[in-house]
Amino acid sequence: MQQEPATDIPALQAALDEARQQITSLQQELDETNGGVLALYAELDAQAQQLRQATELKSRFLAYMSHEFRTPISSIRSLTRLLLDRVDGPLTTEQEKQINFIRTTSEEFAEMVNDLLDLAKVEAGRIDVSPAWFELVDLFSALRGMFKPVLVNPDVQLIFEEPQGATQLFTDNGKLSQILRNFISNALKFTTKGEVRVSAVQEGESMTFSVADTGMGIAPEFHSAIFQDFSQLDSPIQKRLRGTGLGLSLSKRLAELLGGNIGLQSATGVGSTFSVTVPLRLAETPGTPVQT
Repeated sequence: MQQEPATDIPALQAALDEARQQITSLQQELDETNGGVLALYAELDAQAQQLRQATELKSRFLAYMSHEFRTPISSIRSLTRLLLDRVDGPLTTEQEKQINFIRTTSEEFAEMVNDLLDLAKVEAGRIDVSPAWFELVDLFSALRGMFKPVLVNPDVQLIFEEPQGATQLFTDNGKLSQILRNFISNALKFTTKGEVRVSAVQEGESMTFSVADTGMGIAPEFHSAIFQDFSQLDSPIQKRLRGTGLGLSLSKRLAELLGGNIGLQSATGVGSTFSVTVPLRLAETPGTPVQT
């Protein structure tokens, strides 16, 4: 009868003790790792809270300063209007020139204040999107009337093409109009000869609005930078015609609120085409004000 080999109990006990030590060591390492992860999460939470507080403070500061600046700016604009209307008597050529300079500067300042206030609202999540049905021809008609008084350069034409595709949109008309106003204003500012052409073309379930100009154009390396806050190009025209550097940044954020995006096609010396693409019907979200 064959006998079974004798079991080496001491060797088994040693292997078991070694396995227990390894398990204990691994458990300690896991505990230390978990402790490190928890500490990291706590640090990230603290930093996130500080970032939220900083963003809130910045938004409150921008909103407060914007409101505080509006009153003196309005007063300056009103005074320049009265002086240019010769309410208190005639003006010399030099006086009229200086008053026009003050008026232009105050209007630029007012534009910056409005853009700052809108940016503060967007960053704080306090800007309302109020979609409603509206006709594209009405949008173009309002824009045409708005820019007619500022077309002072006879060498530049502002052309609105007939919209192609859908005739109605369900989105926030005011914010879409604000984006297009920024595009058209910039195009007119930096186009000294030729035309600025506004168009709208349906692409599937979206509508793309384009503003094409025959201005100085923008080099490809600056395409992304100009959509950043306070970004301005270094050019002779830019130095002569100062802007806020906020219009395109604000337009990009407004387009995102409308479920769309901004596009740019441009090269130096061949003009620029800024576009915004938005859905034909803005998806409604809970809590979003809707006008009918």
